[in-house]
Amino acid sequence: MAHQKFPAEISRGGTSKAVMFHRRDLPENRAAWDAIFLSAMGSPDLNGRQLDGMGGGISSLSKVCILARSTRPNLDVDYTFAQVSVKEARVDYSSNCGNMSSAVGPFAVDEQILSPPDGDTTVRIFNTNTEKTIHSTFGVRGGRALVEGELEIPGVTGKGAPIRLDFLEPAGASTGRLLPTGNPSDFLDVPGLGRVEVSMIDAANACVFVSAETLGIAGIEMPEEIERNVELLSRLSAIRLQSSVAMGISRSLQAAHRNVSLPFIGFVSPSQDARTLSGEPVSASAADITVRMISNGQPHRAMPLTASICVAAASQLQGTMVHRALRSGVAETLRIAMPSGVLQVAAEVREEQGRWYVARGSLFRTARRLFEGYVYA
Repeated sequence: MAHQKFPAEISRGGTSKAVMFHRRDLPENRAAWDAIFLSAMGSPDLNGRQLDGMGGGISSLSKVCILARSTRPNLDVDYTFAQVSVKEARVDYSSNCGNMSSAVGPFAVDEQILSPPDGDTTVRIFNTNTEKTIHSTFGVRGGRALVEGELEIPGVTGKGAPIRLDFLEPAGASTGRLLPTGNPSDFLDVPGLGRVEVSMIDAANACVFVSAETLGIAGIEMPEEIERNVELLSRLSAIRLQSSVAMGISRSLQAAHRNVSLPFIGFVSPSQDARTLSGEPVSASAADITVRMISNGQPHRAMPLTASICVAAASQLQGTMVHRALRSGVAETLRIAMPSGVLQVAAEVREEQGRWYVARGSLFRTARRLFEGYVYA
């Protein structure tokens, strides 16, 4: 059977890339989407390269975004995110990609879903995966989103126009609760490891954090080193599976095995002298905490943006593994040392009537349209 072609765009958003579609250009029956996305990205590819598609062989380069004008009150764009597995025939819609969220507003303007006047504009985005709202604020000139600017973000070479992302009321995006178990930390009985203390937090996406010390590692390991450490990945996977059940994301370990996207798992340690992927030194004083995250079974080269917001929120909750790893006191803006450099994330967290409330998580990104035309699937 001949391949079909679909109008599409490829964009970088933050430290990720995705194929982006208008909802109107895809089949009305969503059951047909998986086959289209898998073929377009070149999955499954047991060689892990996605040579027969638009994917890049790692989770941050194997993504799809679907956009449409929103019919919801006080919202502009509906945005659905799809994570396409590299080696398996799997498309996951259970989580959002924060980095690709930065490309949604510019896409909406450039594709004339919206037509704001020149100057700064705010696009109100509804993420259908988490049912949460994101405000994207950026410059517009001549009816198009600004691309050139002076903002540098770790993990991306060059500069771009700043895009401010505000994730509104991000708590409970995956489970309905900031603290899914009601506790800032818990002990899990993990087969082969015994009792392991973790923090299970849900802000922007559900995450589980364990200390690097618990894992017997330094905390500044680079992605390639983590990938080679099969035993470490196995331990992290076992903790993630138990956490998935404890958080109520999966009903059983078997179901947790199938849900590779949530929760994210990461290990934390106090900030320390290290180097980035590009070899640049990062001093301990340049950051407040060191974090390494695993996304869809792969060590992330930077930080999933939603996980960054989760880290920032958790840093303000006394008793979490994140809070304990802080180099200094709690601050609204957190500096996170990760493989690509230091990322600054702000979280507005407060206690109301005995419960923690996250008003927003905020940070700046850049984005750029790379290609427009057709993809064949």
